Amino acid sequence: MKVRSLILSLLTLVVLGSPWPAAAQTPVKVGWCAKTVSSAAAPFAIAMKMGWFKKEGLAVELIPLAGSADCTKTVATKEILLALPSVEPLAAARAQGVKAKIYYTAYQGNIYGIAVPQDSPVQKITDLKGKTIGVISMGSAGVPVAKALVAAAGLDPDKDVTIVSAGEGAQTAAMLRNKSVDALSQYDTQYAMVDNAGVKLRLLDTREIDRYPSNGLLALEETLKNRRKDAVAVARGYAMGTVFAIANPEAAVRILYDVFPQTKPTGKDEATAVRDDTKVIQARIANWKLDKAGVKRWGENSEANYQAYADFLLKWHVIKDKVAGKDLITNDLIDEINKFDPAKVAAEAKAWKP
Repeated sequence: MKVRSLILSLLTLVVLGSPWPAAAQTPVKVGWCAKTVSSAAAPFAIAMKMGWFKKEGLAVELIPLAGSADCTKTVATKEILLALPSVEPLAAARAQGVKAKIYYTAYQGNIYGIAVPQDSPVQKITDLKGKTIGVISMGSAGVPVAKALVAAAGLDPDKDVTIVSAGEGAQTAAMLRNKSVDALSQYDTQYAMVDNAGVKLRLLDTREIDRYPSNGLLALEETLKNRRKDAVAVARGYAMGTVFAIANPEAAVRILYDVFPQTKPTGKDEATAVRDDTKVIQARIANWKLDKAGVKRWGENSEANYQAYADFLLKWHVIKDKVAGKDLITNDLIDEINKFDPAKVAAEAKAWKP
C-alpha cells in the first residue's frame, strides 16, 4: 500500500506540477533610453517571445530611462548591467574615467537629424536662428546632436536657438501644431510616429552625420570580462530579433504588442495600429542594416566611423576632450554574438503566424 500511495503521489505531482523549481534564470536589466518602450524595441520583444533569452538562462527586463545620458550614467554606477545609449554621453564619460564600451552597434547609421513640418519656411539649418527645437527629453541624444549641427552651420547653439523638451509621438505632434516648437531634433522612429499622428515632416540636410553610428549595447569593461556569457547572450538575442524584424516587420509589431501591451496604440482599430507601427519599424530598418556602415557582422563596430564621430563631436564642442574611437568600442565579442544562422531566423520570421 505504501508503494502504491507513493506512486499515486508522484503521478499527482506530475499532473499538478512539480514542487521542484525550474532552472533559475539570471535577471538582466537593460536600459532602454527613452521614457516609453516603443516599436524600436521589437528585437528585444521578439527574443523574449521566441524564448531565445530564456534558452540562454536569462530573464531580460527593459528599464525605460529619460535618455542616453541616463542610460550611460546608470551603467557607470552599476544600477543596470547593460544599456542601449547613443555615443555622445559615452564619449564624455570616457574622458571622466568611466571604463565602459559599446560592444554591439545596434544602429549602424545615424538615426538622428533635424526635421521641420513640411510647410515650414525653414529650408536649411541656418534658418533656425531664433527658433525653438524640440527634443524628446533634455537627457536625450537629440540635445548634443542639435547643438553640433547648429554649430556646424555657423550658429551659436547657446544663443541662436532654444532647445526644449517636446515629449514623444502624439505629444510632439501637438507641440508642432500649436507652434510651441519650430523644429525637432529626434530620430527616425519618432518622426514616423509624428507622421502617424498627422504631422508631415521634412528632414533638413544633415548628410554630414548620416554615416556616424548611433546607439549600441553598452557595458562596463569589467562586466564584459566577468559576465561575458550574459553580455553575448543579450546581444545575440537582439541580433536575431533584428534579423526577424527586418524579414517580417508586421510580425515584429504583433509580437511587440504581445510582449509589451502598453505599446499598442489606443483609439485605433488593430489593422490601423499594425499598419502605422509597421511604418515606424520600417523607418528603423534602414539603420539596422549592416551596409549603412560597411560592416559584415551583426553588431560589428566600425572604428573608423566611431573615430569620425568623436572628432565631429570634439570639433563642435559637444565633448571637451579628445577621445579615440578604439576606446569607445570593442569587437571582442562579435564572433560569439554571430553564432546563429540569419537565414534560418529570417525563414522563421516569414513563416510566423499570429
